[in-house]
Formats: sequence, structure tokens, C-alpha cells
Amino acid sequence: MRHWSVRALAEAAGAELVLEGERGGEGPVGVAIDSRRVAPGELFVGLPGERADGGTFAEAALAAGAWGVLVAPPHADRLTRAASSSGAAVLVHPDPLLAMQSLARAWRGELRARGARVVAITGSTGKTSTKDILAALLAPRLRTAATPANLNTEIGLPLAILAAPADSECLVLELAMRGRGQIAQLAAIAEPDVGVIVNVGPAHLELLGSLEAIAAAKAELIAGLAPGAVAVLPAREPLLAPHLRDDLRVITFGEHGDVTLAAIEPDGVVVIAHEGGRSELRPSFSGAHNRLNLLAAVAVADALQVEVGGSLAVSFSAMRGERVELAGGVVVIDDCYNANPMSMRAAIEDLAETAPGRRVAVLGEMLELGPQAPRMHREIGLYAAEHGIAVLLAVGPLAAQIAEAYDGESHTVADATAAAGLVGGLLRDGDTVLVKGSRGVGLERVVEAIRARGSAPPAGEALAGAPGARPGRL
Repeated sequence: MRHWSVRALAEAAGAELVLEGERGGEGPVGVAIDSRRVAPGELFVGLPGERADGGTFAEAALAAGAWGVLVAPPHADRLTRAASSSGAAVLVHPDPLLAMQSLARAWRGELRARGARVVAITGSTGKTSTKDILAALLAPRLRTAATPANLNTEIGLPLAILAAPADSECLVLELAMRGRGQIAQLAAIAEPDVGVIVNVGPAHLELLGSLEAIAAAKAELIAGLAPGAVAVLPAREPLLAPHLRDDLRVITFGEHGDVTLAAIEPDGVVVIAHEGGRSELRPSFSGAHNRLNLLAAVAVADALQVEVGGSLAVSFSAMRGERVELAGGVVVIDDCYNANPMSMRAAIEDLAETAPGRRVAVLGEMLELGPQAPRMHREIGLYAAEHGIAVLLAVGPLAAQIAEAYDGESHTVADATAAAGLVGGLLRDGDTVLVKGSRGVGLERVVEAIRARGSAPPAGEALAGAPGARPGRL
């Protein structure tokens, strides 16, 4: 947007240009919505929220060197006076979020005119990891911009698009879903050339009511693709079958799909069979779930006609399966950003596959599952037992169902604070510990406690009188 004039930017946003300032033909270097983090030269957008109106903080953004501000009408007069001395621009729109989305759509259009292609990824679990894998896969071959952190909502997606440099050749965007219509809204902003649905599972089951309804919400991405675009889908997923379109190219991944896992070599090389032949990749990660995500990424590369192969180093987003090695050979798998039955099983499988020593699992509640929640938690307990988990720490009332069904040493606590106080005493040198639960459980406190376990008392002392402790059954 740097080359856009103030008037062109106002037109793209559908906003009224109240004060042009001294910007002339020089547009902003980026967009920010947090006045505390505005960088000089950025456009500050004051979004009204439930607790505060961002427009009330626009003066602070101007003081920090903002290029200009985009706010709701009630702030116009005040900010015009404040901006006149700094040369900043003032734009006004009745709905600043809608204006920011329009701005993102316009920037996406310009990037398309420059030849950039957009990949949009959604799914019940693994969409962030797939985004990370795909960005790493494409980066050596295309100038790639990817969704940072969790900017995947109606607010985050426009920010991710607007952060893409003008010379980007590919945008890899993540789309979140909380209910019906959201994916459709995001797809209309992103206008993807390739749409990826990683999987369909019981995330947000409480809100949507059935797997069929979840699939329909995810399939809004398929509906949002232009004729001739590419849909990358899990092979033989019956829940998506009613939503397929004849005017799209479909590439499937996974067993019996167009892109399949041919072999895993002893040295860690993954051989993938796909339309382009066979590719050999040496990923920095392991685990069956991430190998499936890798297949989805290779399917996208096929859609973009990008050849892949060689070493693949991926830095996964925070709290999404991050592995940290600590003193005494303890490895913590920080996967506490979110959880549902599908992702919980995948994480347990990964723990079972990769732990060289004892397997410890700190499992929090899986939220938003509705009336089926108790049963689904009990099933996770059985799954943990089947996969050789040695010690289980269940966090939260619903998670107590996990411990109840688990046939082994288990401990049940009410919340993450209690879990953080107990976990250090459960661990031994050489353990691998998985920490996973829904975001609302706050299990990052447990990860912090594990990192600081050097000050914890020996295991025997810590467990004396521990709440909810249950020895393994004989």
C-alpha cells in the first residue's frame, strides 16, 4: 500500500477522507489495531469492541507516528484537530472493521494483478500446522507470506493480508470457524485460488450440533472458490461429498488419495507419491498427524505447479506441538493452544510414537462439545491407556472423565493452577510430557511450571496427599 495515495486508500476502504494531511502519494507501510503497538508510518484502525472503542486511543497512535487513523464518525472532529499538527490523515467510516476488510480485499486484488496466488486453509484440527508446513515448503521457491500467529478471524485475516509485501508471490492464509457463515465471510475477503480443508471433526460441536453441520460450515470455503480454482480435500471424506462442485479441480490427500505417503525411510526421509511423480522430503518433524498435514501441503504445491523435495525445516506456531528439551532429558510438548477429540488423539499418537522414555500426559478439558462431552472425554482416557501413557494428569471437571476411563496412574485437579503446582513432582529424568487442552483451560501455566521444575521437590514428596491421585490398577 506504500504507493497508494491517500485518496486511493480512502476509496479502497470505502471511507470518507476527512483530513488528507501531508501524505500526498505516499501510503502507509502497514495497518495496526493496537495503539500500543503502532509503528511509525502505519495506519491505525480504531475498532469498536465490547469493552472499549479503539477510536478513543487514536491520539496515542498519532503520537506514536501513525501515518493516519481510520475511525468511526464520533471521533472525527477530535482527531482532525489532533492530526492537523502532525500531518497525519484522518479517514472515517461507520464500521471501521468493514472498511479494513474492504481495504484488505483491495490489496488482495492488487497482489493478484501482480501475479500472487492465495491459498486458504481451514479444518477442525491441524490447520495452523498445515499453514506452517506449507509456508516452509513454498518459501524456497516462491516469495511467500503466511498468516502470522493466530490472525485467522474476521479481524485477523484482513491484517494478515494487509501485512503481505507487494512482491509476494503466494499468500498462505488460515481461516478460523466459530459458526455458520464465518468461513464464507473470510473466503470473500481472501478470494483464494486454492482452498484447503484439512479435516472435519467435532470441534465446536456444541455450537453447530452435528458433524454434518460442521462439514457444511467448513465447506463454505468450497462454495467460495471461483470456477476453475482448486480444492484440496482429505481423501474419501463422505461429509464433504455433498459440497463438491463440478467446476473445481479437486486434489485429495491421504490414503487412497491423489497425494499419498509412499514410504518412510529409516533415515527419516518421507517419500510422497503425487501427480508430479514421487518427492522425497526430510522434514524436521515427525508424527502421523503432521505427515498427513505434509501430504496436504504437497497437494497444494501440485496445485501451484511447484516442485518440492529435500530438507524441510518447519518452525511451528506457539503452543501447537512445540517441543522443548529441558534439564535431565525431559521433553515437553507444548500443544495447549486448543483441543478436540480428533487433535487429542493425534497428539497422544505423536507422544506414543516419539517418546524415547516414559510417556506423561497433562490433558485438559475439551470445550464446546455439547451433550456428548462426557463420553468423548472418557474415550480419550481409553485411548491414552491403549497408547502406553504411563502417567496422566487430568485438568478440569470434564477432564476427570478422562482419568476415570484411563487404566493407569492418574491424578485429577480442578484447574491449571493446581496442575502447575503438581506436575513438577510427577516427572522423572528422560520423560516426555504432552500438555494439551482447550485454550480456555489455560495450560500454558503448566508448561511454565515444567520449565521451572528444577526448584520442585522430589516426586515422592510432591505426591504425598496430592488431590485426586489414583495409583495404577492391577
